[in-house]
Amino acid sequence: MRIIRALQIAPRASFAAIATALGLTEGAVNRRYRRLRAEGVIRVVGMVEPGALGQSRWLVRLRCRPGSVAAIADALAEREDVNWVALGAAGCEITCATQSRSREQREDLLERRLPRTAAVIDINAFAVLRQFLGGRGHYWAALRGTLTEAEEAALGSDGRPFTESPVVSREPLHLTPEDEKLFAALGRDGRAGLVDLAAAAGLTPGRVSRRLDALLRQRALRLDVEIAAAALGYHARANLWLRVHPSAVKSVGRALAEEPGIAFVAAVSGPWNLHAVAHCRDLDELFEFTSERVGSLAGLQGLEVSPVLRHVKQAGTRLVDDRLVDPVRARARR
Repeated sequence: MRIIRALQIAPRASFAAIATALGLTEGAVNRRYRRLRAEGVIRVVGMVEPGALGQSRWLVRLRCRPGSVAAIADALAEREDVNWVALGAAGCEITCATQSRSREQREDLLERRLPRTAAVIDINAFAVLRQFLGGRGHYWAALRGTLTEAEEAALGSDGRPFTESPVVSREPLHLTPEDEKLFAALGRDGRAGLVDLAAAAGLTPGRVSRRLDALLRQRALRLDVEIAAAALGYHARANLWLRVHPSAVKSVGRALAEEPGIAFVAAVSGPWNLHAVAHCRDLDELFEFTSERVGSLAGLQGLEVSPVLRHVKQAGTRLVDDRLVDPVRARARR
């Protein structure tokens, strides 16, 4: 847990730096990280943030005919512009998140392919208007307190790495061919070394280092520390759809972002104007959390709790039996 928290704070920190901050040996950190990754508990990936390219992000709820959801979910998970796929506990609902790199790519999915799928009964798409929690490692507050303030400071923490900001940039960034190669390499391993990244992008390590800093500063690059929540004992997951008075959307979104049980929260378009993802240890904890913590928020007018039956993909990583699967191994399975 301590190493996972350290990576949340500094996803690309060297094993030596993590070891120094935590009072461990470099070899111990190295071995533990590689074991966690091999067991599908954690993955560090670098991803393009479509907002920096001027593109909006969307959440999509699909109601499907019985017996068809698994095939549709798998087909969605195969798409590079779909980075999150979950099956609802009702067995006939799929929730997914898109991060299309272009308007044409988004329209192909939402206006052509999904509507023409015979097994899809109903489609509801919601634009992400403001994100209150997420981004780097989904900075899941359930791990808050795992490290001391001194240990977090030694890793370079100056507070939460995610700051609330507009979802779509008003000054879109244009990626170079070298950037595209860099993102492809980071998508395979967000902790890849500068030498390996330089070889993949056709640049020098120094130029790669400077470009990484620039992409992070411009919010074009998102480093996600993906965690298999079930491996840490969180077996009850749910999508929360909240209807909040318009004047309370910001305050409720910010309050939810402080809750340890919440891994993601954003304001969205549509009748449910806030969406959140909750991780709890069991259904009883989920009930207590939604009825007491969420249900008591000022301004809340309605709440739908939709338990997740199975996560198929998160932050571009497939899951099998609640474990993250390395892309190379995922292709081997097929």
